[in-house]
Amino acid sequence: MEMNDAIKRLSALAQEARLEVFRLLVKAGPEGKAAGDIARGLGIAANTLSAQLLLLSNAGLVRARRDGRSIIYAVNFEAMSDLLVFLTEDCCGGHAEVCAPLAAVASRCCNPK
Repeated sequence: MEMNDAIKRLSALAQEARLEVFRLLVKAGPEGKAAGDIARGLGIAANTLSAQLLLLSNAGLVRARRDGRSIIYAVNFEAMSDLLVFLTEDCCGGHAEVCAPLAAVASRCCNPK
């Protein structure tokens, strides 16, 4: 990942409402959520949500698709993964215990019981 892409993605997440939207969409999974459902779920005005989603989309973290009259937003999991790898690829410095919590989280989310 290019440094500029990482900065753009981190900047998009560096605001409370956008981070809440992103985390909600992560929980929604690949199916995503309709914009109206996101706004109601987080108590965000539609015009504010639209601006937040635009910034997340421009950073490549969120994708939109039309489903009838609704616009469905979903996390771009490949972009999220690329950012996480960029942030952690050199984190251990030979000390695997540093990355153990990350591995545990990845194991839980990727292998649900």
